[in-house]
Amino acid sequence: MPRQVDRDSRRGRITDAVFLLADERGLEGVTLRDVATRADVSLGAVQRCFGTKDEMLAFALDEVGRRVLARAGGTADGAARAVALPGRAEARVWLAFVARAAVSPDLAPRLRASYADLEGMFERLLGDRVRARAVVALADGLTAHVLIGHLTPEQAHEVLDRCLAGQTLDHLGAG
Repeated sequence: MPRQVDRDSRRGRITDAVFLLADERGLEGVTLRDVATRADVSLGAVQRCFGTKDEMLAFALDEVGRRVLARAGGTADGAARAVALPGRAEARVWLAFVARAAVSPDLAPRLRASYADLEGMFERLLGDRVRARAVVALADGLTAHVLIGHLTPEQAHEVLDRCLAGQTLDHLGAG
C-alpha cells in the first residue's frame, strides 16, 4: 500500500527551505534542487508540490504574509512591531520578495494582496485607512533601515511608537 503524504506538511517544509535559502542567497539563489536538499525531500516531491520555481516562490510569498498577519496580534502596537521588525531572516526574505515583485508580473499582484491585507488589519485597528497605509509603508522602510544597519531595532521601535501615538518626530535622537 502506498505511503500517504501530508501535502500541507511537505509544502511547509519546502517553504521553510525556501526561506532559509533566500535568507542566505537571495531569491536568485533559490533552486528547486537546493530546496529539495534543504527540505530533505526528493526533487520530484518538490515538483509535485510546485510545478515551477515561480509557483514555489509565489506560495512562499503568500506564506510570509500569512505568518506576519498571524503574529501581529490584536493591537496596533503589537501589529506594527510584528510587521516592522520581524526576525532578521524573515525581513530579508520579505525584502527580497519586494525587490523581485518590482520586476515580476507574477509576484507583484500577490505582494499587493499581502499589503492590502496588512493595510486592512491596520485600518481595523486604527480606524483610518490613510494612517494604516502610512504605518505599513513606515514599517517597510524601518525594516530596511534596520537590516542595513542605518537604525538599531530600538531606534526603529521609537519611531514606530511615536507615530502610532500620533506624536511628531521632531525630537528623535540622531544617534
